[in-house]
Amino acid sequence: MRITTYYRLEDLYGKYGGYISTKELLNEGFSNRQIAILTEENYLEKVCHGCYWMSQCGHKKPDDYKCIEVCLSDPRAVIAMKSACYYQGLMESEPDVLAVATERTDRSVIKMKFPVERHYFSSSHFQYGIKKVETKFGKYNIYNIERSLCDMVRLKDATVIEVINHMEAQTVQYERISGYGKLLKEMNIKNMIRGEN
Repeated sequence: MRITTYYRLEDLYGKYGGYISTKELLNEGFSNRQIAILTEENYLEKVCHGCYWMSQCGHKKPDDYKCIEVCLSDPRAVIAMKSACYYQGLMESEPDVLAVATERTDRSVIKMKFPVERHYFSSSHFQYGIKKVETKFGKYNIYNIERSLCDMVRLKDATVIEVINHMEAQTVQYERISGYGKLLKEMNIKNMIRGEN
């Protein structure tokens, strides 16, 4: 392959933020054969069906690349529970498995190079507490802290204590968490935080 092909790929890094789809590569004049060769030579890393990371362009993946890549695979997926807490600064250690929530009716395949734990939620509860995060590399959905804690308690995830220990003792935040617990018909988080449960 001509050296200019590699230079063209490097020039696209800034335009697409490191991640690029097959459709975008084709629109930029790359052929399917060139895409296959660039993947074999590790200039492109296949992230999921129809999406690549430009791996030889001199840049590291962002710290939240797992969140971005899951949502490239399924744009409706939401980063959930302890993973959501970690990416919002409430846990020191990254969980071994990325927790992801989808609606029960979502049949999208989420097959990543890292471990993913998928949780299915009913449509009536799925939308509560979703935040949209936009970065220069891509965007993703994540549940806010209150929703994440409620789900962790409901699923009896012991990590919730570690998360609570990192929280600032602000009455407003406790009230918001309790509100989510009532909304989702779960146990009262405020009592657990205060050690009354």
